[in-house]
Amino acid sequence: MAELHHLSPEAHARLATELRDLTTRGRIEIADKIEVARLLGDLSENGDYHAAKEEQGKMEGRILRLSSVLENCEIVEQASNDSVTPGVVVEIRFQGDDTTEKYLFGSIEERRDGLEIISPGSPMGQALEGGTVGDVVEYEAGAGSLSVEIVSIEV
Repeated sequence: MAELHHLSPEAHARLATELRDLTTRGRIEIADKIEVARLLGDLSENGDYHAAKEEQGKMEGRILRLSSVLENCEIVEQASNDSVTPGVVVEIRFQGDDTTEKYLFGSIEERRDGLEIISPGSPMGQALEGGTVGDVVEYEAGAGSLSVEIVSIEV
């Protein structure tokens, strides 16, 4: 079963636009690059051809990823700052630390400048989801059990 992705309406629109662009303009441009490189002669020693084919492979991989995310997504209309839900920025403090860290809680496709992501599917994300300010949650990490306090939640 495919992973369900929680996306904001803005992220969904951005990803749909990117997919449309890659499957139209992107594929045409890469086909043109490959054709021009083929005209340069022997393909076995043609760096331009191999570079264009590599670029094509990366683009097709991104197209597959975007298609999968958009086919298996749930659009989260409006996050609230009442609890940790996809789309919020959660500030946490690890037990024993004096400093706090802020993370975006949600899909990697929701990324924002300056914020790391906590995926709802990760051990920490599973422990944080549904939590409220002041909660201390515990989860299993590779080195053992860790405790995290939810300091604040921002939309």
